[in-house]
Parts: sequence; structure tokens; C-alpha cells
Amino acid sequence: MTLQFELQCPISTDLALIRDLVRVHGRHCGLSDDRLEDLVVVVNEAVTNVLDHGGRTGMVTSRDTRDGVVVEVLDVAGRLTRAHLAAARLDPTASHGYGLWVIQHLCDEIVLEQTALGSLLTMCLRRRRAEEDPARSA
Repeated sequence: MTLQFELQCPISTDLALIRDLVRVHGRHCGLSDDRLEDLVVVVNEAVTNVLDHGGRTGMVTSRDTRDGVVVEVLDVAGRLTRAHLAAARLDPTASHGYGLWVIQHLCDEIVLEQTALGSLLTMCLRRRRAEEDPARSA
């Protein structure tokens, strides 16, 4: 029997609460300090996108996996598309708009699906970055 710890919280404008919940969950899942901060940043960016560009409602679900943590961010409006991910760039003259680029560069894997419930962004983070993992460098 395997015990799996899961976090589910509705998206709200209380980003500090969502960050705190995700931080506690990631720590419980054994993420390294750097990966824990990566997790908090990518969830904050994904939720901010739902609030600023999506339907303003949805759900954050975070699960412990064998290799790390998987977080799903559901936007009920379904506005996020693969084209948005493909177009994500760093613009040094912009004061905002880095969220999708940051998500793609901090996560080990991302998947975007259009479901009957809306846009579902799945973000996977290993417990340690590849360069930190002694098993990968051997």
C-alpha cells in the first residue's frame, strides 16, 4: 500500500495562501530547496495567468510522485493554448509577460490539454535538478 499526499485548492486572488500551501506540500514531498522555490514560482505564474488572462477560476492540484511533484492548474475558461506556450519569449523591454517562459524553463516537463473542464496545464518537477542528482551524473 502506498500513501500519496495530494493538495487541492481552488484558484483565488489570495496568491500568498496558494504559494504557502504549495510550499508546504513540496516540502512534504521531499523537494530540494531549489526545486521547492521553482515549484512555488511556477504555480504562482500559472495561477496568475488564470487570474489575469483566463477565467479567474479553476483548481490547483499537486501530487507526490515517485520522482517528484506533479501540479495541475485548471483554468475553466480554457483560454491557454499550445500556441501561447510556443510564443513565450523573454522581452527585456517588457515589465511583465514572462510567466509561460519561466514555467517552461523551470519545469522538467509540461503538458497542456484542452479538456471538457477547460485548459489543464500539468507541470512536473523532479525532486532535484538534473545537475544536482548524483545518480544522473554517475
